[in-house]
Amino acid sequence: MTDNCTTIVPGQAVKSWQQAGLNLVSRLYGGRDVIFAIDLTESVGLNDEGRIRLAQIIEDSLQSGDTVYIVPFASEVNPLSVDINPLVAENGIEFRGKSADIERILATVPFQSDVTLRNTDIQKAEGYIYQGLAGLNQCRLAENNAIKPQSVVWLTDAPLSTAAGITSDVWVETPGLSPFRIADSLESQNRQAWLNILPLTERSRQIEGDNNTSYQITVVDIAPTVQEFCTPAPGGKETCLVTPYLLKMLWLPTSILVALLIAAGVATKYLITLNKKWKLKISFPTDDSQEEQTCYLKNQQRIAIGDDSLNSIACPGEEIRGYLQRKGDLLYLIPTKTEPIFYREQEVLQAIKIERNSFRFNCPSSENNRQDFNINIRVIK
Repeated sequence: MTDNCTTIVPGQAVKSWQQAGLNLVSRLYGGRDVIFAIDLTESVGLNDEGRIRLAQIIEDSLQSGDTVYIVPFASEVNPLSVDINPLVAENGIEFRGKSADIERILATVPFQSDVTLRNTDIQKAEGYIYQGLAGLNQCRLAENNAIKPQSVVWLTDAPLSTAAGITSDVWVETPGLSPFRIADSLESQNRQAWLNILPLTERSRQIEGDNNTSYQITVVDIAPTVQEFCTPAPGGKETCLVTPYLLKMLWLPTSILVALLIAAGVATKYLITLNKKWKLKISFPTDDSQEEQTCYLKNQQRIAIGDDSLNSIACPGEEIRGYLQRKGDLLYLIPTKTEPIFYREQEVLQAIKIERNSFRFNCPSSENNRQDFNINIRVIK
């Protein structure tokens, strides 16, 4: 991403279904923007507890794929390095879960305050950071890259999220000439617009500093979002940003998901079919003395032909002539060769696959007179 993507103004709020799609994009592709916004004025000077807590956040809560930005501020944003914009994507520190990444981040954090700095312009810092974060995600949207959830870790004794036009009663340190002291100034209104449109969730922990001072570590989480801009287009149409972006980012994962669901449905149906018993309706057209039988066949089960047990098929003789065996959704006729079995006028000498749900085979009563004993079977699956 290039820094010409980062200039952005508040747009329209996205619809609930669009926000759900943006959340899905961020989950599928992973990663977060994590900003450490550190007040460098002497009143905040990080004591031992502050250093421990900050190091704890860096070492324990960062995840592989996060991009970390360090933004020190006082009366001016980023006073230590005025030549670079710390919220340009190229200046982020990529965290891959390695100890070297942690050391690099810790080495970048200014743990010492600067006694020459004073008068924290907190509303200026807020406006700068929130607009910069929105710009990062808007740049990703423009380039069809995955947007990210974002978090700002504030270390400051200044009050956050105050109303536009901050007075000395609220925060005495705001510089006297700061446009943020004027509620209807362009800068104040711009900051307030970002506070209103971004989905901010704030949590704080107070820390007692040195010399009877205190400051807070405040984590502000921002759900993955972008600014929607819908513009009239020729032909009575309207062109927008978010929906085409979601289609581009989600068509492949959605296609894969649909394919997996279809495959899962087919597999589930197949498993249900495998576990379902088959009913075999058996009749004996050449022997009126034999009553019609009903047998049941589970997957991998076989039924004897010629046995006198309950779940078997009657036929002349004392020997088992063969078996009907089910394997999945296939049925096989397997001879034992003790007595002949004929299927479709041919003696069965090896296992054959039965490909019909209604079929007939013959178990003649003897080799000499070849008296037929036909068996009709209808398979109900």
